[in-house]
Amino acid sequence: QVQLVESGGGLVQAGGSLRLSCAASGRTFSSYVMGWFRQAPGKEREFVVVISRTGDGTMSANSVKGRFTLSRDNTKNTVYLQMNSLKPEDTAVYYCAAAARGRWPRDRSEYDYWGQGTQVTVSS
Repeated sequence: QVQLVESGGGLVQAGGSLRLSCAASGRTFSSYVMGWFRQAPGKEREFVVVISRTGDGTMSANSVKGRFTLSRDNTKNTVYLQMNSLKPEDTAVYYCAAAARGRWPRDRSEYDYWGQGTQVTVSS
């Protein structure tokens, strides 16, 4: 069992930055691929970015490439989502998720554990 807790959301102006954190419980954190998804009002939850178990590789959605960076610290059981050049369309609830299988899971169904989400609002 893995519990995930996100933090760092808030209100920011367009062009600004935020850093989200996701802290995981348990002693097997490094065995999970970690991903972030987001869900805007009235829309489906969508894939944002995923990071490998060792942190040596990431894969991002086209909408955030070059602006969002995902990293992880396996000694602290934490992943960090650095979001730069934020746009109003980035406004959503952001969810951290953990997948036990797969290498670059991009579908919600591939993830085993989810956090409760943190709100990110970007004003124009």
